[in-house]
Amino acid sequence: MNSPSHPSDWKRGFWSLMGTQFQGAFSDNLLKQLVIFIVMAQQWPKEKLDRLVSDAGMYFAVPFLLFSMFGGWMADRFSKGRVMVWVKVLEIVIMTFALVALAVQDLNLQLVSICLMGAQSAFFAASKYGSLPELVPDDRLSWANGIIEMLTFLAAIFGTLAAGLMANAFPGSSPWPGIILVTLSILGWWMSTGITRIPAASPDKPLRLNFLGELWREFRWMKKDRDLWRANLGNTGFFFVAVLVQMNLLLYAQQILKVDPLENSVLQVALAIGMAVGSVLAGKLSGDHIEYGLVPVGAFLMAVMGLVMGMEGVGKSVFTICLSLLGIGGGFFIVPITAVLQHQPPADRKGAVQGAASWLSWVGISLAAVLQGELSLRLHWTPGQIFWFCAACAAGIGVYVTLTRPGALPALIRRWTHGRINAE
Repeated sequence: MNSPSHPSDWKRGFWSLMGTQFQGAFSDNLLKQLVIFIVMAQQWPKEKLDRLVSDAGMYFAVPFLLFSMFGGWMADRFSKGRVMVWVKVLEIVIMTFALVALAVQDLNLQLVSICLMGAQSAFFAASKYGSLPELVPDDRLSWANGIIEMLTFLAAIFGTLAAGLMANAFPGSSPWPGIILVTLSILGWWMSTGITRIPAASPDKPLRLNFLGELWREFRWMKKDRDLWRANLGNTGFFFVAVLVQMNLLLYAQQILKVDPLENSVLQVALAIGMAVGSVLAGKLSGDHIEYGLVPVGAFLMAVMGLVMGMEGVGKSVFTICLSLLGIGGGFFIVPITAVLQHQPPADRKGAVQGAASWLSWVGISLAAVLQGELSLRLHWTPGQIFWFCAACAAGIGVYVTLTRPGALPALIRRWTHGRINAE
């Protein structure tokens, strides 16, 4: 594993990556949520609105299914830092297209811009996560994952909130949202130039255009490592539940709570704040190792909160608190899993493993987008019932983790108890 030997070598590159990631996640959420709010502002039938909200999620997800393995190949074949710089250049071009789409108020072009940003994010993801073990010392990997997940969810907070503000401030055709997005993409490119240029891990790695065959090879290799394969499954399950909760929250806020786009954004912010807090706590509680016991704790917390959120008559204040606690559970769940995905593979396969993991996670996201539409339109489930379904999925994942790694949770409890006794 390539870890810097001196602390001063890695801090500038690490924080440049954090700034680049924050900007990218902020812009992704701003564009996607802004388009969703534009759709929801139309006086269309409920069925059409539900379908378009689901379609917006799919437009962002499909490029990950097509390009994640190509992004993984680039992360291994070239310097991950250089890949990220060029991907940010591509973002400037895409956001210029989005500027036009938003200014002329063409919904089809706006959905295409979401799709293009999904492709850009697919290229970026493998290099972003694969570079962490190369940028930080081994004993700081869990901490680094806590930081990157925290910043990602904080970016989601501010991006979603900014989308609500812009939807209210610029209700008609206006170039300003697009101008802001282009400016942010230029800032993101500038920050990416500070990411450490670690040499390519596998400069002779051939490009295989049959990405499904490449996926199959990676899956077969990963299944030999039990922890790595289970981390992939957990990562996929997490994104399935998280995205289903987020998409259902948009409709719950509009149809049940009957709030405007800004208040809708505030609820999304409560969820993202919880995720950010949970991620930081997970990184801190993990210390210098990967804390597997946090995974079932997070899953069960998500399940309990989802159950409460689905009950009829839940007040807005109680609902918001439960939403934040669900987010904390999500942070507990995902940080150890991402650390396993980064730490476990050898250096020359990190990009490919991240690409395969990203592909699987977007399978989960795509299924969530499709299922949201099917449950609400075909089966006529209420948003509350869909929250119960999310709770059942989280509980199932928690039970699976507890049964397959039975020593993880008791070990976590022993460490917490021992640490409290020592502190006293």
